[in-house]
Amino acid sequence: MSEPKSYEITPEHIYLSRRKFMVGIGALALSSLAVAACGPVSVPQGQVKVDETGEVTVSEATDDLGDRPTSYTAVTGYNNYYEFTTSKEKVAGLARDFVTTPWTLSVGGLVSNPKTYDIDDLRKRFNIQERVYRLRCVEGWSMVIPWQGFVLAELLKEVEPTSKAKYVRFETVYRPEQMPGQKGGWFEWPYVEGLRLDEAMHDLTLMATGLYGKDLPPQNGAPVRLVVPWKYGFKSIKSIVKIDLVDEMPLTFWMKAAPNEYGFYANVNPDVPHPRWSQKSERRIGENGRRRTLKFNGYEKEVAYLYEGMDLRVNF
Repeated sequence: MSEPKSYEITPEHIYLSRRKFMVGIGALALSSLAVAACGPVSVPQGQVKVDETGEVTVSEATDDLGDRPTSYTAVTGYNNYYEFTTSKEKVAGLARDFVTTPWTLSVGGLVSNPKTYDIDDLRKRFNIQERVYRLRCVEGWSMVIPWQGFVLAELLKEVEPTSKAKYVRFETVYRPEQMPGQKGGWFEWPYVEGLRLDEAMHDLTLMATGLYGKDLPPQNGAPVRLVVPWKYGFKSIKSIVKIDLVDEMPLTFWMKAAPNEYGFYANVNPDVPHPRWSQKSERRIGENGRRRTLKFNGYEKEVAYLYEGMDLRVNF
């Protein structure tokens, strides 16, 4: 299967960057993660290395299937981030001066203890850990990324959702003076995403504040973004400023823009094609050829129980 042409594609976030990662960081401690009701998923340790060209690699670090992380250059320079531009290769340059400090994240809605967090408070308050996750784009390509962040459930437990809360609504910053893509009239800004509450509370759902052991660069969604590894990447909303607990399913950015193509759940599923291309295979960035797409992006054992009784062909 050929990949969809650039003019056919709607975004996601997967990245290549031309910035060099000239740092001397030592060990990248990748902790194991326990998945509720599903048993542990092992995340091996690895060493961060910088070669003579400035390229960063992780030695002997893999995801739970044994796949090595995609290069730092690939992860930080080829970005779907329509707030800046529809050109993947130009995002990093346009986002270079994006201001990420100071930054606050408000969490409210149907909660008993609403809070507003400073980004530094988030990094200090919650248990920051390293997790190597696969990231699968709805466009038909993928990466393996060593994220740094905290489990979203930790934050949600602190604000105490009420019994009426059924969904979690996320909202990206609206800053057209720094995000030129938001000046256009093609889409309704700001970017909005959502999860069912049990999806948001799952141990795999991460609030990422960094990658490759460093703070997130702007093109990757700095300073804080969502990472939901069993869903297509467009669900992993970037540069979050607001989280609300709500009782009805949020109408998300892509549901508004193309409701015939993008649904609320967006679980990776090789058996459910996009209306314009197959999802049975994917191109792993940095590799030749194509891989077989795994249901739930390979996290089926951990998350399939969330969708028991649902027809995933309908509930895309």
